[in-house]
Amino acid sequence: MNKDFEKRSYAFEISAEQNENEVGVVTGRPIVYDSKTDIGLFDEVIERGALDGADLRDVRFLVNHDISRIPLARSRNNNANSTMQLMPDEQGLAIRVNLDVKNNSEARNLYSAIERGDVSGMSFMFAVDSDEWTDLESEHPTRHVKKISNVVEVSAVTFPAYEDTEISVRNKQALENAKLALESAKRSKEETLDSALELEKAKFEAIMKVR
Repeated sequence: MNKDFEKRSYAFEISAEQNENEVGVVTGRPIVYDSKTDIGLFDEVIERGALDGADLRDVRFLVNHDISRIPLARSRNNNANSTMQLMPDEQGLAIRVNLDVKNNSEARNLYSAIERGDVSGMSFMFAVDSDEWTDLESEHPTRHVKKISNVVEVSAVTFPAYEDTEISVRNKQALENAKLALESAKRSKEETLDSALELEKAKFEAIMKVR
């Protein structure tokens, strides 16, 4: 829990249906593998298998990441009694949420908005355990998230796009953390190159001395 949490959003697969028990069922996919997304400073790809071993023991379902509101569903150890089921698969993470549309007005409002298509995106809050950077020499490198340590919350979101202005306002600290990680990766690559050059120089000088 000491890691910095980040938020990512997708305009991807959220739909509503209702069963015979007057429960509004929402299905969606808040995490998508192998999908390159421009988040402003860089592109990001969540690599296939990044959720393997991730902590999914306690995940809430919210609207627009609003932690001041009561969760509309929750997955505890992903057991059968949970009001949200988590389904990691080869594409990422799918969810199935049971909304109490009969007794909860907020759940009923969200269900209606999804059914009408007014809410069409999903987002999740997560912590990264391992990542790699490519194209660091370019103006727009790519971050590859190799391993997600845990997911604490998923949301239905009104604005799922990764627009720079929206991220900078909504998630400024996470963006700053990503910027620092990018700068650190670039410095590490430069130091590696410098070390390699020094090694080659030392080898050359040693050869010249032998001669």
